[in-house]
Amino acid sequence: MDRSELVELLSPEGLRLLDSLPPYESTVDVVRMVSDLRKAGHPPGLVAAVLSQSRLRARAEAKFGEFAGRMLFTEAGLEQATRFRVAALHAGRFVAAGTHRVVDLGCGIGGDAMAMAAMELTVTAVDADEVTAAVASYNLAPFPSATVLNAEAESIDLDDFDAAWLDPARRTAGHTNTSRLTRPEDYSPSLDWVFGLAERLPIGVKLGPGHDRDLIPADAEAQWVSVDGKLVEMGLWFGVLARDGIRRSALLLGPDGVAELTAPADSEDVGVGPLGNYLYEPDGAVIRARLIGDLARSLDAHMLSEGIAYLTSAALQPTPFASAFRVLESLPVDEKKLRLALQERRIGTLEIKKRGVDVDPATLRARLRLKGPESGTLVMTRAGGHRVALLVERVR
Repeated sequence: MDRSELVELLSPEGLRLLDSLPPYESTVDVVRMVSDLRKAGHPPGLVAAVLSQSRLRARAEAKFGEFAGRMLFTEAGLEQATRFRVAALHAGRFVAAGTHRVVDLGCGIGGDAMAMAAMELTVTAVDADEVTAAVASYNLAPFPSATVLNAEAESIDLDDFDAAWLDPARRTAGHTNTSRLTRPEDYSPSLDWVFGLAERLPIGVKLGPGHDRDLIPADAEAQWVSVDGKLVEMGLWFGVLARDGIRRSALLLGPDGVAELTAPADSEDVGVGPLGNYLYEPDGAVIRARLIGDLARSLDAHMLSEGIAYLTSAALQPTPFASAFRVLESLPVDEKKLRLALQERRIGTLEIKKRGVDVDPATLRARLRLKGPESGTLVMTRAGGHRVALLVERVR
């Protein structure tokens, strides 16, 4: 979306037309809808803009729920936007720390700033891109304690703020067809500038979950966040926003609520032991936080193989921090024998999980030529230095 498209969209006619559209569905006949809107006298640029927003609003429901239907988006802004459930936890940090005036440097479409304003923080949202800042202004309009500035993060006078939130742009400039930046010095603002700011002001920083752990400052609390089993971000917290005695955290948000595993540092791994009756696959947040050892000790479990994130135990210990599987049997690793074994068990639908072995699950599944009414889960990994194929069933 460029500036001219945004101007059309923000016109009274544009907003009325957008709100009049039925909820977007992937099966909708877009060509017919465009034709109908054009016949009704709407200009082609406006028709394209409102249909694009309708599609983005539908996509945004996964992140913003019912709020999505009242927001505006850009493609890139939605891609990098924080899920509202996670943004509320971010905002809660600032409230718990006793801060009141927060600057959101690199606010994007304003998701985090919305959560802060909803918790009655006075928030100034800043974005260097004119279109993105205008979209954020629209999204933040219902919140009187929020202000939006179109400016570079580095140009803001920070003397009047208690704390800052930063979500550095990790994609190339633009609103569509952007690509991911891999070098922290290319982020906007750069991580050197961001970490320098932490020496002056309490800050929180949102980064990708795969961010290089060697670049995490020693004085930061690093928290990896997983939503419904999907690893979504790493947050770094400095100053009063960081919790005493915690430097590593795995925070899981799921349908049953919130669970967190914390530690003062990376946890030491447990030893390797024989395959037990149960296999555990730790959540991605636990793995990235390097808290597998602490999780294993809480489960009375051990590693199945050194350096591979599978745990095993004799008895089942329910945990929100890992998926648990009952081990049914060991199957042959040889592909031909494995195919015959699965045919004997009439398994036609197979979930293939793998760690520590060079296997492409989709390719292997096709070569196995599965047939039958039964379903199963196959774990391809290593145990005791050898490749194994384990037929398991999910128990949680």
